Amino acid sequence: MIFETPRLYARLLTLDDLEAMHEMQSDEEVMRYTSQRAAMTREETLTELTDLMTRYDQPDNDFWVWAVVRREDSAFVGTCALIINEEGEHEIGYRCMRKFWGKGYGLEMILGLNAYAFNELGLESLAAYVFSDNTASVRILEKAGYQLEKEFFNEEEQCMDKIYRKYRRT
Repeated sequence: MIFETPRLYARLLTLDDLEAMHEMQSDEEVMRYTSQRAAMTREETLTELTDLMTRYDQPDNDFWVWAVVRREDSAFVGTCALIINEEGEHEIGYRCMRKFWGKGYGLEMILGLNAYAFNELGLESLAAYVFSDNTASVRILEKAGYQLEKEFFNEEEQCMDKIYRKYRRT
């Protein structure tokens, strides 16, 4: 287990997560604010899942993605990520299956990830990049204590993005 919250825990992804992960990543509404912006095929999900699992054993891995599941029944809720991005920042990310939207799981996931990053890993700050029109994720980040740093046009994604940042309290 990577971290736990009152209702959730994060763990390594396994091949047993393929069907649930594909359900999430084949949902156009879930994927509309991701860099793919489109639903993924089962084969694409399997390729991504295999790649993510392979990274766990790499000593220089800087791209961690974990399964997030409910404590009560181990139902797959989504994924969360902690990566070192191209700017050298520790960046978080998360995705929830649509059937779990509106239940507070996104916020709980981020709060657990924050605690893990700051308390267990000793990181000083976390960044979160979000499409400006992804109002649900903007609300989650703001409720989790992230501060808007700037809004800009993302040339690569061809959209407006916001950068949020949270610092560890000393």
